[in-house]
Amino acid sequence: MDLYDVMHTTFAARDFHDEPVDDATLARILDHARFAPSGGNRQPWKVVVVRDAATRAALVPLIGPAMQRYLAQVRAGESPYNTVHPTRLSDADVAAVPVPDAFIRKLTQAPVLLFVFVDLARVASFDRDLDRVGVISGGSVYPFVWNILLAARNEGLGGTPTTFAAEREPALLQLLGVPAGHAFAAMIPLGRPTKQLTRLSRRPVHEFAVLERWDGVPLDAPA
Repeated sequence: MDLYDVMHTTFAARDFHDEPVDDATLARILDHARFAPSGGNRQPWKVVVVRDAATRAALVPLIGPAMQRYLAQVRAGESPYNTVHPTRLSDADVAAVPVPDAFIRKLTQAPVLLFVFVDLARVASFDRDLDRVGVISGGSVYPFVWNILLAARNEGLGGTPTTFAAEREPALLQLLGVPAGHAFAAMIPLGRPTKQLTRLSRRPVHEFAVLERWDGVPLDAPA
């Protein structure tokens, strides 16, 4: 596929056929994804491929609580888990929101799950001393995650980067045998989507790009 076609049609896939994704296909996807940029070209990522039924079952209680809070905040009109505006919801409010089992199964029962971790000893966290949540370290791992999705799309596959398991990171690291000093970056359920979207909705360039300053003239996209 043409690069721009791949970029314009790589969507968040959560519904998959039962068709398995073999190791050769995964290796080919990762072989292309590995050329993603990273700080100092340190390539601090590690991928754990999960198909085991017992591991999938163990993921449900790790993902469920975060998904429940996320859904509760969305229903309350909040931006979930943001660090700027504290939630107005109590623990009781969150507990009252049911989490559809099918919603979790869409993630945990995909043909294959890819867990991406980052070695924190190999990334430069330039924002580590700022009074806000850190984001810079992600610059050395999320381009790799996105490359996985682009390569998967080129193979006729799809997936989506999910991070619900982050709230239970210590338990996740133990479940997958991940050593200390590594952080969870994404869980990617991957498979052949039940449908392929080709018309994605995104904001136009002039709404998010400006010239010279925050209040500068909007940048118009080419005709």
